[in-house]
Amino acid sequence: MNKKRTLTTNNLPPGYRMTELGPLPEEWEVVRLGEVATIKSGGSAPQGERYFVGGKRPFVRVQHLDLNTDYVQRWDLITDEAIQHYRLRKFPAGTIVFPKSGASIRLEKRAVLPMDAYIVSHLCAVLPDRDKTDQWFLFYVLKMKKLAKEKAEGYPVLNLSEIKEILIPLPPLPEQRAIAYVLRSVQEAKEKTQDVINALKELKKSLMKHLFTYGPVPVDKVDGVKLKETEIGRIPEHWKVVRLGEMVKLGHGSVGKLNVDFIPFIPMSFIPEDALFVEQWEIRKLTEVRSGILVRKGDLLLAKITPSLENGKQGILKDLPSEWGYATTEVFPIWIDKKDLLEIIFLAYYLKYPKVLNNLASKMEGTTGRRRLPKHVLRTLPIPLPPLPEQKQIAHILRSVDRKIEAEKKRLEALDKVFKALLNDLMTARRRVPKELVGKLASKTEDLA
Repeated sequence: MNKKRTLTTNNLPPGYRMTELGPLPEEWEVVRLGEVATIKSGGSAPQGERYFVGGKRPFVRVQHLDLNTDYVQRWDLITDEAIQHYRLRKFPAGTIVFPKSGASIRLEKRAVLPMDAYIVSHLCAVLPDRDKTDQWFLFYVLKMKKLAKEKAEGYPVLNLSEIKEILIPLPPLPEQRAIAYVLRSVQEAKEKTQDVINALKELKKSLMKHLFTYGPVPVDKVDGVKLKETEIGRIPEHWKVVRLGEMVKLGHGSVGKLNVDFIPFIPMSFIPEDALFVEQWEIRKLTEVRSGILVRKGDLLLAKITPSLENGKQGILKDLPSEWGYATTEVFPIWIDKKDLLEIIFLAYYLKYPKVLNNLASKMEGTTGRRRLPKHVLRTLPIPLPPLPEQKQIAHILRSVDRKIEAEKKRLEALDKVFKALLNDLMTARRRVPKELVGKLASKTEDLA
């Protein structure tokens, strides 16, 4: 059995030394963050509408930081009056910001200001000393640091004084730039992949509107489609409008005793928001299922409680390991009775159509936070009923877009794993950037600033 080798001062690789941060190359330093950057705090958030009406100055809050991008991409706009009244300090483009108080610390958000901006007091501002450290290297060092790790539960706070004392590795500037270049390249690939995913999702929304209005015809042929006005809007003349309850069963009632010891169970967390099929379940002892609703392989599970319904939580039980199972009671199991008239995937996409989803959400009942969709609303929901071949065409077109989205998501997951591995390895010198790249980037500081 192989055991992980622990490095000590006696078995360090050639050219390495033991430091407070572990083994590092001899030419690397260990410094305090305050030695290579200026650390400051933001100011009070303006209160009152008058400080925002007609505002032109960017004001960044904690919620404007995004885990998926390196740059701040959202902000409020405040007036010059707000800046003067609250004595706000302007921070230059390139400033690194991250939360220093509240639960958001644990999210480990980091971002760079793309423009001069003002920031809220809950954010810490790090201004790199460009003579000592590369901006992007310092950013990724901070991205690796788990600053809230030692903080107790509750409302954690990082003081500026302790932030200044954070120890970081500091390679020579050329190697800093090379490390930053590698990590930034992978991050940019992640962001471009996310842009593709976002574009495909917008395409899907447009396709839904087109397909549920004109049917599976090319855009340049819509003038030839005769439409009629119905209670669900304009649809092709040859389509019907029926009530969902005429086509499906909502639940299975009693099916007698299940002669099994174990049964699949689907909690709400396993019902997808974006995917078409439910692909996860737990296997539980039948005698230990205290609460649940009976479901059947082939059911479409539709969440009925807020916010799961609004978030689009639904999925088809295509590959359930047995004929029957149980799911959370907060779903409607939809079983199609008339499979010769209604295609389950077509129905699933129609129920995900934003226009329909918003309509269902508006008819939920109950108190705030526990609102549910009544069964009679779903049963009487009007749905379009094209001929079955057209339903299958529509389902095929939308499924093709979903497959492209799924492929891009897998690419994004792979890139994220690569990024995390490189971030850890490069910052701890377990892996070194090739000397050729270090030399190539040594004189290109202006491109990385």
